[in-house]
Amino acid sequence: MDIALRAVHDSDLPVFYRQLNDPDALRMAAFTPRDPADRDAFDAHWAHIRSSPEIVVRTVLGDGDVIGHASVYGEAGEREVTYWVDRAYWGRGVATAALRGLLAEVTERPLYARVAADNTGSLRVLERCGFEVVSGRATAYAPGRDAEVDELVLALDG
Repeated sequence: MDIALRAVHDSDLPVFYRQLNDPDALRMAAFTPRDPADRDAFDAHWAHIRSSPEIVVRTVLGDGDVIGHASVYGEAGEREVTYWVDRAYWGRGVATAALRGLLAEVTERPLYARVAADNTGSLRVLERCGFEVVSGRATAYAPGRDAEVDELVLALDG
């Protein structure tokens, strides 16, 4: 599969909204919006993301189809990566390829990532891209599970 990144188009947003409302993906991601079905909140969130000069956001394409998104956000020295890939593409190297593409574009370091400690797929993606766990488990509320969840913080320094 050919994985590419490009700027987010208006036509990508309905795909992102559908992906965000996949119950299995919400549970795995854990740290999600409180009410992913709130379309007004979704639209406001994406309007902010797309208008902020500090946020680098890209649509992930697989063989030309919209299959997710990846971004870097936050204050200098504390910037984080995040990504979302349609569940139909999990385990196929898509997230790793997308994140590598984003990291090639955004060369500032350090970058950080947060992941539910039991999300082994996302943890593998981050580690394959050079991130290392920098803090032990912390517990945080995860709306995608409506529960406290163990979370790991990873960093990419080089």
